[in-house]
Amino acid sequence: MQSRLAALAAALLLSTGAAYAQQGAKKNGAPPAPAAQPAPAPTQPQADGAPGQPGWIVRCTSASREAPLECAMEQNAVLTKTGQTVILINIRIAPDTRTPIALLQLPLGLNLPVGAKLQVDEGKTFDLQIQTCESRGCYASTPIAADLLAVLRSGKQLKVSFQNMAKETIAIPMPLGDFAAAYDKIK
Repeated sequence: MQSRLAALAAALLLSTGAAYAQQGAKKNGAPPAPAAQPAPAPTQPQADGAPGQPGWIVRCTSASREAPLECAMEQNAVLTKTGQTVILINIRIAPDTRTPIALLQLPLGLNLPVGAKLQVDEGKTFDLQIQTCESRGCYASTPIAADLLAVLRSGKQLKVSFQNMAKETIAIPMPLGDFAAAYDKIK
């Protein structure tokens, strides 16, 4: 499980920047990946220091030309003032079980025993256990149950919440307007 989580985290982190993708390509002897496109402007105006999101983005990669194409969808919330990632959510379909799996990258400085929570609109909360932390953030991974997938597809907003070290709850809203269309592309 730990090696699988490490592989998921590595894949997620490699897909987030062209520099990482090019380093991975050099190690594998593959041609360098094309430069990443700049992120679109936030969908809503954000105050300085407020998190902003461009929406769900679908990315497809393959380990080699012969390997099957694997697609994932992701959305991140960044601080507009600094460009720092606050939350990154990556959802992919596990090839062996065909089950959707979510990997969340959260910021450092969390109250780890509390974990993180997902909530769609004003519905039920889903608890996540934080599994590991490293220099870029802390990570939680979970299969997405059918009931959660249904509300993600029909909901308007996903709220990701966690506590900082001062035990203050921080809730980051993430729009779900284009979730269903992005999910249909990866399933």
